[in-house]
Amino acid sequence: MAVQKQSANQVRRIEELQGYVRTVDHVRKLVAELESNRAASPKIIKGLGDNIARDLSHMRQRALTANLGTLPDVAGSLAVVAARQGTGLNMKVRALADGVGSMSIQLDQALKSAHEAPPEKDKEKKPS
Repeated sequence: MAVQKQSANQVRRIEELQGYVRTVDHVRKLVAELESNRAASPKIIKGLGDNIARDLSHMRQRALTANLGTLPDVAGSLAVVAARQGTGLNMKVRALADGVGSMSIQLDQALKSAHEAPPEKDKEKKPS
């Protein structure tokens, strides 16, 4: 199997997507911590929810300019769920876990297509 050399744009796109994957992994850890601290004081639970909401809203802002399909929408709605105080903790944890799983699948697909994209032709070279 021949290995194709990746263009600079492909390398940049792959690195950008890997940054989103790291953010999703961090949020996944925070959601697991939130789930394991069900009996903690409301102040701790609120702090974890605020951290999750902050990370997701930052990710949403970055992803809006990156052309990632529905990923920014999912991140934005999950940030709202994480910051909301009136809902039950079980429902919040389930929604966040499902949303993080969805974002992981979307990022895996985006990474796969970035790796398999055909190399781009140089647009500066014009036939004479």
